[in-house]
Amino acid sequence: MKRQQSFQNDLPTLYLVATPIGNLQEMNPRAIEILNHVAVIAAEDTRNTLKLLQHFQIDTRLISHHMHNESDSANGIIKLLESGQDVALVSDAGYPLISDPGYILVNEAIEKGYNVVPISGSSASLDGLIASGLIVQPHLFYGFLPLNDKEFIHEVNQLKAYPYTLIFYEAPHRIGKTIAKLIPLMGDRKACLAREITKKFEEFIRGNLSEIQTVCDELKGEMVLIIQGNIETKGQAIDLSEINEQIQRYIDAGVSASSAIKQVAKDTGLNKNELYQYYHDKQAS
Repeated sequence: MKRQQSFQNDLPTLYLVATPIGNLQEMNPRAIEILNHVAVIAAEDTRNTLKLLQHFQIDTRLISHHMHNESDSANGIIKLLESGQDVALVSDAGYPLISDPGYILVNEAIEKGYNVVPISGSSASLDGLIASGLIVQPHLFYGFLPLNDKEFIHEVNQLKAYPYTLIFYEAPHRIGKTIAKLIPLMGDRKACLAREITKKFEEFIRGNLSEIQTVCDELKGEMVLIIQGNIETKGQAIDLSEINEQIQRYIDAGVSASSAIKQVAKDTGLNKNELYQYYHDKQAS
């Protein structure tokens, strides 16, 4: 067990700083203070982050931390922490680690005993969810669906039984095709497509998936797709053969089998003991 009391020690700190998802006026005052204070800012795209820093007259040293250099960059940042320097990790927009790099670095910093501290900010997924008109909780944030058709179908087939409101990110040039593939797999559900949140051309398009699909060709900008959960299966048990794959996903992410089973039981509302028995029976077979 590790206990981090962030304001009661003087250990070097890795700050996870959320940045505006469009409107710079939403920058958190504490975030500005932190970015001025740290020795180094690690950014997914230094060009985008430089614009933000220039806007707020922040001249802190900037380094690159993206998916293609994540392991090497994480090692370098850990060395900075080891030397007693505080570091901030930022995303292009919104929260680090949410469909962005940072997981490797955060876990390494925790393992080494350094502080890992979140700095609140904007979240495109939550902004889209609360304005969607769909049930807000429970919800399930997924992020970007796979590009490969076989993987896409597999993932959607896992998700379609959940009664939770589903949240996805998608690129504007793929949104029409994505919705077209979703409809035959999960049905023509109620949905909301939120785009350019907090920006000048902010728009919320609410209706069935088929209705939203008709206007996708004309749309641009950052997009969040919120889809109604499966109301037909609400209150029914989920197929245990699908649950086994959910457990395996947590394990592949580095979680122990025991913790993975507990988390899936919490996610689905299924009996934890049943899941333990089912999982171990599958492993033995």
